[in-house]
Amino acid sequence: MKDEIVENKINWKRILIFFIIATVISNVFRFDIFEFKSELKKLPTWIFILTSILLEGSGVIIGALIILPFLRKERKVKISLFGTSKSKSLIMAIIPIIILSIIGVQNDFGLDHHIYGLIAAIGTFLYCIMEEYGWRGYLQEELKTLKPWVKYFVIGFIWYLWHLTFLTQASLGDNIFFLGMMILGSWGIGQVAESTKSIIASACFHMIIQIMMFNALIKNGIDGTEKILILGVSVIIWFIIVKKWEKENTINQNI
Repeated sequence: MKDEIVENKINWKRILIFFIIATVISNVFRFDIFEFKSELKKLPTWIFILTSILLEGSGVIIGALIILPFLRKERKVKISLFGTSKSKSLIMAIIPIIILSIIGVQNDFGLDHHIYGLIAAIGTFLYCIMEEYGWRGYLQEELKTLKPWVKYFVIGFIWYLWHLTFLTQASLGDNIFFLGMMILGSWGIGQVAESTKSIIASACFHMIIQIMMFNALIKNGIDGTEKILILGVSVIIWFIIVKKWEKENTINQNI
């Protein structure tokens, strides 16, 4: 009985430590507080691009990697990098990277738009994996005993706070909209994580949100039609893969 109580207990102190680590480290680079980017610009362009975006996501994965071992001492953590299928995770990951490379992304770095498309796609995907390690790999596991609507609301709210949007010039309406997007995104990506147990699969859907709305590497480098094409092709293929994945997981659980 005592073991069951420990298994179901949520450690809010652990969540707070994760949030502080994730927010402080990531936002030092996101807001370029110490002006690291001026030094990074001296590096080759592709290294500058990848290093900049990875530093911005570093706080979340560092926080998760520090805190996860403490959670694993108390209970089994089911969500992992590849989930229950390495091959399906990798197939899902390669789809938007290939599409972006073929379409190409216009940029201000003077790079060929196909090469830049590949760099932007890889950088964005790695960034999404770093975030998903925290939001799904750790936080969703920590909060798994809560009712789904409470769990996804809490994850979405913490995800919103991490961005520190309320400290920028964004209006109240923009902040409310962004909070809603984070809660909705936590629910949608959370469903993928539950079905596949895969951080990579979750990162794929996170990447689509990035491409459609927020991504700093792509921004206006592709037009609306190209965004819809990437969204449509990727999500249709992913939906088929995830449905097959769910079916196989169900069969394996019943064996």
